[in-house]
Amino acid sequence: MRKYIFIGLGGFLGAVSRSAAKHLSLFDTNLRFPASTLIINLTGSFILAMFLTLILEKIFKLDEDLHLGISTGFLGAFTTFSTLCKEGFELINNGSPATAASYLLLSIVFGYLSVLLGVFWGKKIASIFNDRSNT
Repeated sequence: MRKYIFIGLGGFLGAVSRSAAKHLSLFDTNLRFPASTLIINLTGSFILAMFLTLILEKIFKLDEDLHLGISTGFLGAFTTFSTLCKEGFELINNGSPATAASYLLLSIVFGYLSVLLGVFWGKKIASIFNDRSNT
């Protein structure tokens, strides 16, 4: 039961963070391109990959329920596939299939690259911590 509380709390905080980030003026563009969702999803993918890599590399020990609260709850709610699909669908319905295709392609390609970067930096940080602990 405890893990569901952590996931629920993380999900609440992730959804609120996503909503707040989506409305930052940094993402306010006149383009018909959902840049805010793209940036949020890329950022979340990077953070999730780095977080999980640090856990796998045993850089820090984290309670399993807290781990789920952060990864499944917070980052799962912060980065949503359903929003990506909804916005892609809306672009097609509004007569912008090329923009929709670009958005979906950029999301997949750069999402994958974000994960690769997250794993890379997670391993880089892990090696720094491991080098310090061995000296």
